[in-house]
Amino acid sequence: MPLKKGYTTATPQQFVTIDHKPYIPRYGDTLSDPGTARATLAASNDSPNGTTKKSYAAHNQHLTVIQQHVSYWDSDKDSIIWPRDTYTGCRDFGWSPLLAFFASLIIHLGLSYSTVPNLILPDPYFRIYVDRLYKAKHGSDSMTFDNQGRFRPQQFEDIFAKYDQGGKGGLDVDDLWIFWKDQRMLFDFFGWTACALEWVATYLLIWPADGILKKEDIRTVYDGSIFYKRAEETRRKRAGVLADTTTNTVSDFLADFLARDAEEEDPQVPE
Repeated sequence: MPLKKGYTTATPQQFVTIDHKPYIPRYGDTLSDPGTARATLAASNDSPNGTTKKSYAAHNQHLTVIQQHVSYWDSDKDSIIWPRDTYTGCRDFGWSPLLAFFASLIIHLGLSYSTVPNLILPDPYFRIYVDRLYKAKHGSDSMTFDNQGRFRPQQFEDIFAKYDQGGKGGLDVDDLWIFWKDQRMLFDFFGWTACALEWVATYLLIWPADGILKKEDIRTVYDGSIFYKRAEETRRKRAGVLADTTTNTVSDFLADFLARDAEEEDPQVPE
């Protein structure tokens, strides 16, 4: 039972409430009003002001968190995401052509129609309209986004309070499996599938060395800042590989040239 409160969050007669206790704010927590949805901040107890690195949150106060989630793919900032934008964005953070194509196909087939302004005819190019992205929200997920695209800290913290077995500071594959099963709603086949694909994509994006998706990394997936981070890391990695390759090629050429030059200066005299 929460300290000095007249209610309880679990009852011994219902084991499911014992196994999966919700996040309970404690004295000294940096996150205030966790039950109040944030329009423009993906706030957590560890990051109450959202993503502050490079002033990401401050620069995106004109977007809801669900719009920030996809702003990386809207490279020209016209509030329309084409399938090729999604493909290019996935390639930029290191995914293979096949995986990037599959991701863009699934995302645009699944989300385009619900964001079309008139909702009468589907978009022939399967574009996603960012201004109406909140209409693409599906069920059987964590409910961290509300129906208007705001970020709900309580629901986000609940993910880890309920499913982070052992207090690892994140979720491993077993945790994700239990989470997915618990979040499924009756006959919500689309939601079940979408939720599973989203977490698979998240795992592939982060690809944790220890097999644990860290809480902070997951939070930055919600506000989209991790996509910029991964793209930058991939650019630096590719530039480093190119620089190493170029350096090695030049070095090999010079070594070969000097070796040949030395042979010409000191020819072997036949006996």
